[in-house]
Amino acid sequence: MSQDYAIGERTAFMGIDDKARSALRDLRPVIRAEIGKALASFYGKVRTTPETRAFFSDERHMDAASARQQTHWSVIAEGDFSDDYVRAVRAIGQTHARIGLEPRWYIGGYAVVGDHLVRAVIDSMWPKGLLAKGDSRQAGEAVAALMKAIFLDMDFAISIYLETLDNERKRLEAEQQAAQARQEQVVTLLARALDRLASGDLLARLDGDVCSEFRKLKDDFNHAVELLDQAMCGVGGATEGIRSSTEEISVAADDLSRRTEQQAASLEQTAAALDQITATVRRSAAGAKQAQDVVAGAKTDAERSGAVVSQAVAAMGEIETSSREIGNIIGVIDEIAFQTNLLALNAGVEAARAGEAGKGFAVVAQEVRALAQRSAEAAKEIKALINTSTKQVEAGVNLVGQTGEALRGIVSKVAEIDELIAQISVSAQEQAGGLHEVNTAVNQMDQVTQQNAAMVEQTTAATHSLKSQTGELVRQVESFRTSAVRRSEPKPTTRIAPAPVASPPPRPTMRPGSAAPPSRSSAAVALKEEWREF
Repeated sequence: MSQDYAIGERTAFMGIDDKARSALRDLRPVIRAEIGKALASFYGKVRTTPETRAFFSDERHMDAASARQQTHWSVIAEGDFSDDYVRAVRAIGQTHARIGLEPRWYIGGYAVVGDHLVRAVIDSMWPKGLLAKGDSRQAGEAVAALMKAIFLDMDFAISIYLETLDNERKRLEAEQQAAQARQEQVVTLLARALDRLASGDLLARLDGDVCSEFRKLKDDFNHAVELLDQAMCGVGGATEGIRSSTEEISVAADDLSRRTEQQAASLEQTAAALDQITATVRRSAAGAKQAQDVVAGAKTDAERSGAVVSQAVAAMGEIETSSREIGNIIGVIDEIAFQTNLLALNAGVEAARAGEAGKGFAVVAQEVRALAQRSAEAAKEIKALINTSTKQVEAGVNLVGQTGEALRGIVSKVAEIDELIAQISVSAQEQAGGLHEVNTAVNQMDQVTQQNAAMVEQTTAATHSLKSQTGELVRQVESFRTSAVRRSEPKPTTRIAPAPVASPPPRPTMRPGSAAPPSRSSAAVALKEEWREF
């Protein structure tokens, strides 16, 4: 159906005949005079309505639209309704559809403009009185022609608006179908590639031809899979290295655990032996101290004995002097006895001469002589005894002197022994202090070794867990098909043979002078807390 036929059909149906066209042309002066005012009223409402005001950028834009509408109304007033009119109305309808102006707004605009023009036509053509010029029938025909033109223009605008929307819908549907077909093609290719990728084939690529809008998706997918392939190849190589290193670490950790256990047992025995040595040295130091005290007492006693011997030597010297004096006195007594004996002898001689008168005196003289002889004999005996005693006293003085010399030598030696024992006591005390410090350090080393043993056990357990997880990682990595050239059988891992470790000796249950060793569980818990804090 041609546009001429469509416009003819519409004008015929609405009754826009030559008479109506002529009546419409007669309204050209009124339309030219009033259309500006009508459009001004319309755009006044547009300015105050936010929904319609948003279609115009500024006042210049609104003035330009008003000018085009005035030109369009001039075409309507001609009443030709030719192809130019149809093209103008189509352009208006398509513009309304493109900018999204709904029909309710320009129907309202037709109402505002039509109201103003109808009132103007009635005001200009309706008779004002009985004698006034004017024909109500002609005014009615003019208003009818104007309304038909308005509705014809409105009909075209709405029809073209709907036609444009329908064409746009069809175009969008066609584009959507074409896009859906292209998407289905890409989704099919992508599904195949993802299926291969899900099965572990990292060599899957989007190889089919795709349209330009999905070419970036294809390139990005291929690039991402290629990067994933490279990453998995790198992970595979690194995993092999990790597995080998983990195996070596596991063997070394086991060896270290055994050695640490042996070291802990040996260190504990060493600490126990050192405790015993420390106790022995302390007892030796105490014995040396007691010996020092005993020697000091012996020195004092020897010095006191030396003084007593000196006093004895002095007393013996005095006794020797007294003996000499007694000897002198005895000599005097012996002389007296000798003289007395001579006198008694002389008295006997004189008594004999005297005869009977001297007999009594002779007896006395005889007795005196006998007494003098006995006195002389006694004096001789006493002198002999005094001489013997003097010799014995001299021997005793000599022996006592030698004893004094020996005691002085003993005192000197005892002093030397006392000094040596004092030095031994000081050295023993220093050794006891040093051994105590060494014992404390060894006990600390034992505790640290126990903690190290617990840490080594945890490290060994973590190493075995890491080894198991690494094996699982290797198995997962080997499930992928990559571009790397992989050997059919992995290279056997070189294991480090652990050094032979002697079985640890039995550990003593309690060391003298030390507390019982902490249990493994408590040591492990303490070590775990220290490690977490670290």
